[in-house]
Amino acid sequence: MITARGRVALGAGAAARWASRVTGRGAGAMIGGLVAMKLDPSILGQLGSGRRSVVVTGTNGKSTTTRMTAAALATIGPVASNSEGANMDAGLIAALAGSRRAALAALEVDEMHVPHVSDAVNPSAIVLLNLSRDQLDRVGEINHIERTLRAGLARHPSAVVVANCDDVLVTSAAYDSPNVVWVAAGGGWSGDSVSCPRSGEVIVRENGHWHSTGTDFSRPTPQWWYDETNIYGPEGFTAPMTLALPGTVNRGNATQAVAAAVALGASPAAAVAAVSTVDEVAGRYRTLQVGEHTVRMLLAKNPAGWQEALSMVSSDVAGAVISVNGQVPDGEDLSWLWDVNFEHFVDFPAPIVSAGERGTDLAVRLGYAGVEHTLVHDTLAAIKSCPPGHVEVIANYTAFLQLNRELA
Repeated sequence: MITARGRVALGAGAAARWASRVTGRGAGAMIGGLVAMKLDPSILGQLGSGRRSVVVTGTNGKSTTTRMTAAALATIGPVASNSEGANMDAGLIAALAGSRRAALAALEVDEMHVPHVSDAVNPSAIVLLNLSRDQLDRVGEINHIERTLRAGLARHPSAVVVANCDDVLVTSAAYDSPNVVWVAAGGGWSGDSVSCPRSGEVIVRENGHWHSTGTDFSRPTPQWWYDETNIYGPEGFTAPMTLALPGTVNRGNATQAVAAAVALGASPAAAVAAVSTVDEVAGRYRTLQVGEHTVRMLLAKNPAGWQEALSMVSSDVAGAVISVNGQVPDGEDLSWLWDVNFEHFVDFPAPIVSAGERGTDLAVRLGYAGVEHTLVHDTLAAIKSCPPGHVEVIANYTAFLQLNRELA
């Protein structure tokens, strides 16, 4: 039920969105949500009331998993979702206000916003993907994020927590929750969880299992998991899973999306079929023609994300462009460049081009990695500098957005 004040706030937000669009300042979702929230601070809770919502969070994979969760939930009813990735309060308000009749919601939420967003919308399920260092100058130290999430989950004991048991920090955040669905979604990046978040002692990993040497804390037995061909779930459920999106990491994302949808009543088989249709997420993974080049665009924002993106880069290409900015949304501290295994590109059979506003920083890192490369700051010009054919572009957040705008 929306109050009279809430209706006024939403009307003012809609007017702000319209003004943003007609003046060419953008889609207006953020400004519309900000205006509505300013006029009625309780509007997020009002919009979330009466819906069954799934909150999706983690350092990497939020947008993809949210899109997959929305697709899976759509098998049981209309779904509201912030599909373009505006994952803080204003973006959530805009998404929910735009689909007021939808009884279901799939909401991507920034890790640090999960506790108060959950307090507002009282989600039926919370999906925890992974936790690793990301934008240290904005988000802060990773163990602090884990403790913040743990405290937030404690206030919602009735929510189903769909947690990646391969991620030590996620497991710690969810460990005390009374209603957890454990998913073996993969944990390729372990550099931020060498010690136990609960005792400080060493985490030992062997044969796909892990445990703490300092307390009774170990990898739970998963209820959902996947392999190269199938997805597996409770009560002997097995189904082929062929995704439109590349990479092992997206098989993990899909498995968590299916588990969340099933927790809300979706048919497992229908949910698997739905997640398999997702083929693009806000421009990520899309392939487009740029003159003599066919360009595939990959987004990476932190060491864990870069590791996954690099694993998707094909060696059968005419060139690879790596574009890095250092704006506030990216995190201005680029020290993470030294944690990324750019040695992956040593002896790469095609030209490597360093690009972006911080292309020089990247070029220094590539030089120390022993990777032959050229430096072309403009990303579009960097693509055009490659021989004709297929070019892989890996870019961080604002570099990715800039290139999308230039190619629109």
